[in-house]
Amino acid sequence: MGKILAIDYGEKRIGLAVTDDMKMIAFGLTTVATANIFEYLADYIPKENVDTIVVGEPKQMNNTVSESEVHIAPFLVKLADKFPGIAIKRHDERFTSKMAFQTMLDSGLKKKQRKNKALIDEISATIILQDFLKTV
Repeated sequence: MGKILAIDYGEKRIGLAVTDDMKMIAFGLTTVATANIFEYLADYIPKENVDTIVVGEPKQMNNTVSESEVHIAPFLVKLADKFPGIAIKRHDERFTSKMAFQTMLDSGLKKKQRKNKALIDEISATIILQDFLKTV
């Protein structure tokens, strides 16, 4: 049984989270510069036995696609091309950045630490993955 990897796509950075081998618990993994993501994934995916990738799907409040989908669509095409044996799924990511920031507040991080956008992206990916796990 392989792991599930979650991606919180951003034009500058991509937050990543991964499950345990049993696909029960989501863990924040890291944040990678968008320009380096395919190099990172080419190393990580086979080493960690990833069989599914969940990519956050930004939506508007009225359930229509967000304008950032324009940047995600080409990424998805390239992702499917580079990793043909991996299932790629989408999952609604509305409010994950706000939830990530609230998580940082609740955990007592200092103001300087809360300004770390890379950490927000990683926590957002973890929230996407936790929510996705409730559906499988």
